Amino acid sequence: MTEEQLTTKQKNKLEAIVITFTVIVLAIFFGVQLIMKTGVFHEPGQLIFADSMTEANQDFVNNNLEDINHLNLAENVTINALESTTSLTNLSSSTTKDDVTTETRFILYDILLPVTTFDDPTLTITPAAAKSGNLISVWNLTPEHKLLALSENSENILDAKYYLDDLTNGAFFQYLEISGTDIHDVDKITDQLRPKIAAFPTKDTLLTLAQTGVTALSRRMNTKLNQIGDATYFAEKIAPFLSSFDFTHTSNESSFSNFANGSNICSAPIMIDALTAIGLDIVELTGNHNQDCGDADAIATIEQYHDLGMRTFGGGVSASAAAIPLTIDAKDTNITLLGYNLSTGGYTLDETPGANFYTEEKARQDIADAKARGDFVIVDVQYYECNEYVDINENTTCDAATSSAGDQVGLFRSLIDMGADIVVGTAAHQPQTFEQYHGGTIYYGLGNLFFDQSAWPGTTRSLILIHYFWQGNLIQTRIVPTVYDGNLQTELMSTINAEKFLARLLNARPAPAED
Repeated sequence: MTEEQLTTKQKNKLEAIVITFTVIVLAIFFGVQLIMKTGVFHEPGQLIFADSMTEANQDFVNNNLEDINHLNLAENVTINALESTTSLTNLSSSTTKDDVTTETRFILYDILLPVTTFDDPTLTITPAAAKSGNLISVWNLTPEHKLLALSENSENILDAKYYLDDLTNGAFFQYLEISGTDIHDVDKITDQLRPKIAAFPTKDTLLTLAQTGVTALSRRMNTKLNQIGDATYFAEKIAPFLSSFDFTHTSNESSFSNFANGSNICSAPIMIDALTAIGLDIVELTGNHNQDCGDADAIATIEQYHDLGMRTFGGGVSASAAAIPLTIDAKDTNITLLGYNLSTGGYTLDETPGANFYTEEKARQDIADAKARGDFVIVDVQYYECNEYVDINENTTCDAATSSAGDQVGLFRSLIDMGADIVVGTAAHQPQTFEQYHGGTIYYGLGNLFFDQSAWPGTTRSLILIHYFWQGNLIQTRIVPTVYDGNLQTELMSTINAEKFLARLLNARPAPAED
């Protein structure tokens, strides 16, 4: 064998060894991958629905993931459904166990609200009872429903969790929990699903307007003020609640005057502090006592409101000024507030100050103009009073919308028929009944928010209406009763007393209208 042949044989042998070694290495390499299901033998990740996922949950995911059959997941991803009575503050988490890190993302899927019917006096419900009761999605909430606060057994209504107040409690928050060991898989699914869910209410999109009844910081309240020296005393128990809303309204019947004393319906000048304490934004001037201490004080009071940034309607420094509607344009919501006086006096027909006098022609035109703008229309009326409250015992006569001077029910209903969405009576010194009528809502009388009429049970109470607007629509009006005693400090009723009182007012509703 020649030297050249020997060299060739050695080369061939060496190549065979290299090939054999390579085959063995590759066999081991791919064998390990086959056993470990990695590399080219790695099985694609799967989307796994946990047992908690309802059929509706699964349909939502399946219908909204793009090309669900070709997600190309690196690892398995599990989607779980969970529920909480408090919204989650952190929608992303990462946990490590046995050197394996699991990434989790949470998507708010729905918010279920405990509701009852409009004519149910119930204000609160326990979470357990709510789960077996009537729950609706926040997107389906309308004024025909009555939203309930969640509470285990709270005497203080403010301790109950009312969803529309802070949007983080008082409901059942439903989430999709997306978990997996590959962060890219988890984020891929999260990023596809999250935009498919409609927006929920936020503080930036939910408009709140609190309407209150009669305010007359006068007579014995002036005497009390002289004793204590601080006008915020009258508001201190109610101020945190009323000042929490975007807009707070009252119908103030008493102008500020240096002539204020313990027997007239005029307010000491520092009584303005009681109004600023409740965060007052809107002053209704339909009352019949604003000129009790003279035109000059009435005009100066209106100017003071404006200097403080408060807006007025239903009255003014002249008849033309009094007739100007108040419009609110905020948070994609447009509201017109109209105020009229059809009472025992206090209105103006000329260049003197006073309330906006009611005529059907004027109201019809004002409402039509507001509806043409696409506004939500609230009409407040200072109507002839029901005066059957002189008994120191409970008297239910004025619970009904009755007045010896005219047809209160007929007038208020006619305003709804003209196109108003809500009609509110702001003359009654005691709360009156309320009803839904032809697609609108009527609150016949709100009672006294601030006044000195503590001798009669009926006149120590009032109703606060909190209107909640979202995406341009009214979705709820909450009714919160108040009460004061001889100390003249207004506060919220206890839950049990409020529910009893609302039941009493509901029992006094007028007969349904004949269509």
